[in-house]
Amino acid sequence: MNLISGNQAEATIAIEQAGNVVRCAGAWVLSNVFNLERTLASLNLPATGEWQFDVAGITALDTAGAWLLHRAIQQIDAQGCSVRLRGQRSEHEALIQVVSQAERAPEQQATGRGITWLERLGLVTWPHITQLVGMLAFFGESVMVFIRSVAQPSRIRWRPILYNLQHAGFDALPIVGLLAFLMGVVISFQGAGQLQRYGANIFIADLVGLSILRELAPLMTAIIVAGRSGSAFAAQIGSMKITEEIDALRTIGIAPMELLVLPKLIALMIALPLLTVFADMMGVLGGMVMAKSQLGVSYADFMDRFDDAVKLSALLVGIGKAPVFAAIIAIVGCYQGFQVGNNSDSVGKQTTISVVQGIFLIIVADALFSVIFSWLKI
Repeated sequence: MNLISGNQAEATIAIEQAGNVVRCAGAWVLSNVFNLERTLASLNLPATGEWQFDVAGITALDTAGAWLLHRAIQQIDAQGCSVRLRGQRSEHEALIQVVSQAERAPEQQATGRGITWLERLGLVTWPHITQLVGMLAFFGESVMVFIRSVAQPSRIRWRPILYNLQHAGFDALPIVGLLAFLMGVVISFQGAGQLQRYGANIFIADLVGLSILRELAPLMTAIIVAGRSGSAFAAQIGSMKITEEIDALRTIGIAPMELLVLPKLIALMIALPLLTVFADMMGVLGGMVMAKSQLGVSYADFMDRFDDAVKLSALLVGIGKAPVFAAIIAIVGCYQGFQVGNNSDSVGKQTTISVVQGIFLIIVADALFSVIFSWLKI
């Protein structure tokens, strides 16, 4: 017969082994887990025969003790032996069953029925809903910071605004101008073949002017800036979060929203309308060059028709979309930057998400603008 008692618990736990019978006594609770586990590990457990655990002497049992008892039984059972409990109280038996069912739950879930299409739809949709709610909350916080800064201009940080204005605006002029020029060339080239059939060469000015000024210039400029600056915003804030610079800012009393988000938002809302005007000019110039070479429409004739066909409202509609697109790009980029985790892989992931979401929301906003302008007959 082998009697083993816990050293620190002094007669509060005891395990007595007699052959294939193990008698358990004392308080099997969390405070005695260390002694219980060490005591169970020291038992001499043969790998054959039928085992019995007599638990009538257990005076107190909690989840930790029940789990240890269940684990010991599972270890013996895994060796091919049969194990039986005897003498357990009703409340102890219920607790042991709960622990056993909790351990079998993953296996039952893995081997159980597959999830339905409705459950799968919920699993896919719910993360996007929570992210949308979080982004709306972030937008609301940004608006509150903007209003507070307007009410107290001394809180506005002009140096970061000028830096972001140069980075997101001035440095983007070459790529925006080149793509806008090529876009005007492509539109004029594609329309030239159709207009020549009806002898309506001069209407190339209508096609280029309206399509560039109302839709393509603001949309393409916003997409370029989303891929160029929106990703940079997410990567910058994400890197600062990994290096705990954002926590350091909060520690010294500097609000990250005022230093990191608001300057980017203000700078982009100033830069994007100006970039849109520049894209309008370059797109029309590309259309003029192609109209001259393909349709024989001189620059003077093109501008005369352009002045008659394109109203000021077309230009203002395109420019009016730009601040909304700028707000979308800045909010999405900064929000995804704050969602970066504690590893470098998360920076790349959130940067990619910021670009995809930014472009998607820009296109959605442009479609909403088209519907609203149609209702307003603009």
